[in-house]
Amino acid sequence: MSKPPVKGPGGRGPMGPRPKVKKETLPRVLKLLYQFYPRLIPVVVFCIVFAAVVNAIPSIFTQKVLAVIVESLDNGATWAEAFPKIMPLIGILIGLYVLTIILITVQTQLMAYITQGFLSKMRCKMFDGMQNLPIKYFDTHKHGDIMSHYTNDIDTLRQLISQSLPSLLQAGIVVVTVLFIMLYYSVLMTLVVLLGVVAMFFVSKKIGGGSAKYFVRQQQAVGRTEGFIQEMMNGQRVVKVFCHEDEAQEDFDALNDQLFHDSFRANAFANSLGPIIMNIGNVLYVACAMIGGLFLVANVPNISLSGLKFSIDIVVPFLNMTKQFTGNVNQVSQQINHIAMGLAGAERLFELMDAEPEVDDGYVTLVNATVAEDGTITECAEHTGTWAWKHPHEDGTLTYTLLKGDVRLTEVDFAYEEGKPVLHDVSVYAEPGQKVAFVGSTGAGKTTITNLINRFYDIADGKVRYDGININKIKKADLRRSLGIVLQDTNLFTGTVMDNIRYGNLDATDEQCRQAAKLAGADDFITRLPKGYDTLLTNNGANLSQGQRQLIAIARAAVADPPCLILDEATSSIDTRTEAIVQRGMDKLMEGRTVFVIAHRLSTIMDSDVIMVLEKGRIIERGSHESLLAEKGTYYQLYTGAFELE
Repeated sequence: MSKPPVKGPGGRGPMGPRPKVKKETLPRVLKLLYQFYPRLIPVVVFCIVFAAVVNAIPSIFTQKVLAVIVESLDNGATWAEAFPKIMPLIGILIGLYVLTIILITVQTQLMAYITQGFLSKMRCKMFDGMQNLPIKYFDTHKHGDIMSHYTNDIDTLRQLISQSLPSLLQAGIVVVTVLFIMLYYSVLMTLVVLLGVVAMFFVSKKIGGGSAKYFVRQQQAVGRTEGFIQEMMNGQRVVKVFCHEDEAQEDFDALNDQLFHDSFRANAFANSLGPIIMNIGNVLYVACAMIGGLFLVANVPNISLSGLKFSIDIVVPFLNMTKQFTGNVNQVSQQINHIAMGLAGAERLFELMDAEPEVDDGYVTLVNATVAEDGTITECAEHTGTWAWKHPHEDGTLTYTLLKGDVRLTEVDFAYEEGKPVLHDVSVYAEPGQKVAFVGSTGAGKTTITNLINRFYDIADGKVRYDGININKIKKADLRRSLGIVLQDTNLFTGTVMDNIRYGNLDATDEQCRQAAKLAGADDFITRLPKGYDTLLTNNGANLSQGQRQLIAIARAAVADPPCLILDEATSSIDTRTEAIVQRGMDKLMEGRTVFVIAHRLSTIMDSDVIMVLEKGRIIERGSHESLLAEKGTYYQLYTGAFELE
């Protein structure tokens, strides 16, 4: 019986297609490496090339020394008389080795600096690019898999830059250098070696190709596994509440088994390649010794670029060159496997870096302004409490429009996925200072409307205007700066309570942060914390209750002093008594501002100017609390408890 397909994190559906490393990945890595360090890379390459050439030429000295000794002995000279003739050769070789040691030291130190610097710059590029990605990207990619880019994939890139590429370059230069030296001394013996290399090539292609394929799969499997682990860590309470430990273990086992399979196959191929190539090299060494001996006995004429006769001083260094040649061929084949793994990680990094950034073609900006008695609007640097839209025109002129908070959605259609509409012909009119509330069952489209106002997503059809300006013309950063948001899911960052409140306005003073906390009703519990506003929060404020975290989020929105507010279930995690305290603060916060409220508790929206009831992406009712009750429709049934929102 065949096994079911392995599922992704949480058991949600089969895994996607296996990635393949693109041919342009390695050139791109090398190009970035040179761009970051244009002066240091040539120095490193020179050190590697010099060391490789020095490692390749000892056979030349061996041949020269043997030739001097043979010639001296043939002429009747003693060892003592031959020794002074070979001392200069030995001295030159020692000098080259000493210089090589110095250059290798320089190279290793530079590579350590370059590698860590390169990874640091790559992480910065990835993070900077990630900040420009649309919300849709994070909605459609597992967070654990994204996190894997910064850990596992970066580590494979470290291996690629610091070890694999330098080793491949050095081994490759040794192979080429030794090949030319062998051709210089004997073409016939070189042909024997090359026949063995052909066998090595076919073995490397067969085994190395399988290894590279599975290394690519391994990187993908690691990302899925890490994503699943993070998801389970975040949802551990839910897992335990619903006694889902066994099912979670089964899902993890499936992912872990797939990772084991891919890793095993990759390393099985890689680990078998080295010994096979090495033993082919040993066989080739013996073959060269036998054939060289036969050539000597048969007195075969030597064919070479040097014109030297075939003799013992050719055969002996040639055997050393054979060992060196095959050893470096083996080194090249081994590094190809590591490079395949490194490029698999690099490809995943580039996928994140190349993800389509959020498009922002807006040109209308939000500025601080003052209004003269005659109504003239003037831009200023200081925050005056008055905001204006700065609108440049094609003729070079500028016009300023006061930010009033007039938000209008007209006949809007929207779908997260093509063919699956979420909103149909939705029209919302929020006049300056109005409180507009949305109610409806989960999935009715309430939060989607606020996502469109923020331009987290762009509409498929219709218009969204802000103070009469199409929001597509407004720069997204300025649009969002004018909108304070308190979400149902609170996110607190590692830092003090004061830091988390100031997140809403980095220029806010401590006193302004405290006033915002008092406005939100958070000051009382904050002052009772061990260090008050200087209490350190970690792990999304795990040492606070859900209600306390929500109060800090409300204070964060208050300190931003936004002209418009979006409250998405802002008090859903607060008990009734605390809600009354917060509501008073919220009422003060909402004074003079346009406010969009999403709520399940109808008691929090009874004073709204307009209440809109959504069902399946359509607005089916709209009006004030009293008028909707008078209609005795869906809202009336919700309010009287005839049926629940869900």
